[in-house]
Amino acid sequence: MSKKTYAGISEKYARLDDAHVVLIPVPYDGTSTWQKGADKGPEAFLDASENMELFDIETRSEPYKKGIYLASPITENSSPEKMVEAVHKTTKNYINQGKFVTVFGGEHSISIGTIRAFNDCFDDLTVVQLDAHADLRPEYQGTKCNHACAVYEASKTTNLIQVGIRSMDVEELENMDENQTYFAHEMVESDDWMNDSIYQMTKNVFITIDLDAFDPSILPSTGTPEPGGLLWYETLQYLKKIFKKKNVVGFDIVELCPSENEKSSDFLAAKLYYKMLAYKFKYTNKQKHTEDDEDE
Repeated sequence: MSKKTYAGISEKYARLDDAHVVLIPVPYDGTSTWQKGADKGPEAFLDASENMELFDIETRSEPYKKGIYLASPITENSSPEKMVEAVHKTTKNYINQGKFVTVFGGEHSISIGTIRAFNDCFDDLTVVQLDAHADLRPEYQGTKCNHACAVYEASKTTNLIQVGIRSMDVEELENMDENQTYFAHEMVESDDWMNDSIYQMTKNVFITIDLDAFDPSILPSTGTPEPGGLLWYETLQYLKKIFKKKNVVGFDIVELCPSENEKSSDFLAAKLYYKMLAYKFKYTNKQKHTEDDEDE
């Protein structure tokens, strides 16, 4: 992946010293078990971002003007364990520089490293996982750092809330808190899942989005597409509620498996990333004003 700025923005908004946001690409696909190609996801996402309009209509804002630094990609692939270690170390380094750190994979095993870093740096962390799959296996195919184990560690060390789940192994039930799991077949019958899940969150929230959470009718280019997923506007409604009510400390997006003949998935990923930044900057300021008002 050649060195470039995020979305082709000018160097003025892309310098690390001035940037509010750091974006870390992790082109890793070492443990995926069906369709390969998630290692090409970051490049496809960045290419789509360069062709995306940078004015967000809904929030009437240009989030890139807060500064977005595109970090060098993490290319460690000698083993899943070493990849996770590299992601953990790099992510934590940028968090400790006071940046709003975001990560784009790669397959979901990278999130073991990102979640570990955020859990090191923020007290009482909630991890919100949007995903088709439970990813709660303690170990899979000889490693604890497999995509099928992506949130197992988080289930033991953080307040994990799982949303959109519609595929899992029966053994994963042992590691699942069903009171904090929102299955897709139940979500479609209920209007309460958004508010109910947000009520269960602590103040500090990290969001991990596996793009197979979306219905394959709007995002087919992912490694393991599952029918019956989330749609665009309901997902944005949910994310907006989280950003309004909680302190979102960072997020990652994973499992874009790009296709030469299908670019809409790449653009959805690009728009999703940028929309989350728009919500972060819009509602962080409002939260601060509210807290200041309460202090007076």
